[in-house]
Amino acid sequence: MTTKPINNKLSSYAQLIRQSLSGEELDYTAGSIRRAVILLAIPMMLEMAMESVFALVDLYFVGHLEESAFAIQTVGLTESVLTIIYSIAIGMSMAATAMVARRVGEKNYEQAAISAGQVLMISSTLSIVLSMIGMYFAEEILLMLGATPEAATYGKTFTQIMTGSSVIIMLLFLINGVFRGAGNAAIAMKSLWIANILNIILCPILINGLGPIPAMGLTGAALATTIGRGTGVLYQLFYLWKGNSQIKLKLVHFAANFPVIKSIIKIATPGIFQFVIASCSWIFLAKLVAETGGETGSAGYQTALRLMMFFMLPAWGLSSAASTLVGQNMGANELGRAEQSVMKTIKYNVIFMLIVSVVFFFLGDWLASFFTDDIAIREVAKTALHILAVGFVFYGIGMVMINAFNGAGDTWTPTWINLFGFWFFQIPLAYLLARHFEMGPTGVFISVPVAETAITIAAFILFKRGKWKQVKV
Repeated sequence: MTTKPINNKLSSYAQLIRQSLSGEELDYTAGSIRRAVILLAIPMMLEMAMESVFALVDLYFVGHLEESAFAIQTVGLTESVLTIIYSIAIGMSMAATAMVARRVGEKNYEQAAISAGQVLMISSTLSIVLSMIGMYFAEEILLMLGATPEAATYGKTFTQIMTGSSVIIMLLFLINGVFRGAGNAAIAMKSLWIANILNIILCPILINGLGPIPAMGLTGAALATTIGRGTGVLYQLFYLWKGNSQIKLKLVHFAANFPVIKSIIKIATPGIFQFVIASCSWIFLAKLVAETGGETGSAGYQTALRLMMFFMLPAWGLSSAASTLVGQNMGANELGRAEQSVMKTIKYNVIFMLIVSVVFFFLGDWLASFFTDDIAIREVAKTALHILAVGFVFYGIGMVMINAFNGAGDTWTPTWINLFGFWFFQIPLAYLLARHFEMGPTGVFISVPVAETAITIAAFILFKRGKWKQVKV
């Protein structure tokens, strides 16, 4: 008697999961908010988990190379450089998600396609310029970030390939932003599954060699990642042109449309600054750790960051559900439903981040051991994970707040919050603790949860004031 309701509930959950992964485009402006959050959050979490796997797979294989300290440091510092490219890509994808979601909420699918085409056109041009700069100044960039001359020379080719593939990284983020705005998060997820499966297969082959394929070491890791991401982009483009999406791109959508371009720039510019501000702060922290903790401190910190991002990106994916729901419900003039969607998403993200905190506290050393056999590096990573985990619940709330503002098209509010929180608070605090109080890398680690907590409190207060509800896109 009692098993029937349980079986029915399990069957209902299974059906919900299948629907979320099917790629079916649904109307998120009506019906159960809880159901809408889950339908969007599952593929978005899996999508972001796949994005984080790229760096972890690279870190795992290069961490077992003969010169593992150099290799780990190079991968970590290059990822720090790529965060600037990620910031631009995320800023532009923010504009794509906000504009596409608003138009889909209005049921204006042709205008949604025009918005998508214009974002892709602008971003591709910008990323080509960034690729050229990254390839030419690769060694100088590594030196600037605190790498030793030996490590910079060792990692130059890896950094050239990774920064040279900026256009692929940009397109991967942007097109997924379009799909998320349309409410089709499953396609975004599948493109990253394809990219990661290829990366996982190719990484050991290209790094260690197989048959006629020579061992390429660190360079092989960069090639595997680039080939994987490139294949994911080809899948995205095929679906945009040939798939059954509500938004179908045609060449006419890439013809310059200056009113739309103006709207994109208005939303994307502060969005880019928003993430560049955060990225530059992380780069400064990485440099400070490298200077005060040496190669061991830097490698330990980069290992901890990769692990943190592996768990944080799924949380970011879950919080991205708020962006789509806010955008589409504002387009449908359902402002109360938009706010309720945010609060429901916060609840789920807090639960997820609490679980991650427990994992890091009790399994930090074990997790770090997967990526390096060096006891000293693992000890630094464990310390970093324990300290960073203190603020995870606040990270989870803050992510939802940022995505809610951005989904509404209010990209300036989180930009100002990040500017004061990171540059005027986190960086001075990290420098003070690491240098003045001579705490070294530990001082840097402490500054992160302290700053993130302050940022989250400020964002929540501003969200409840409700000015984001008045933004026009």
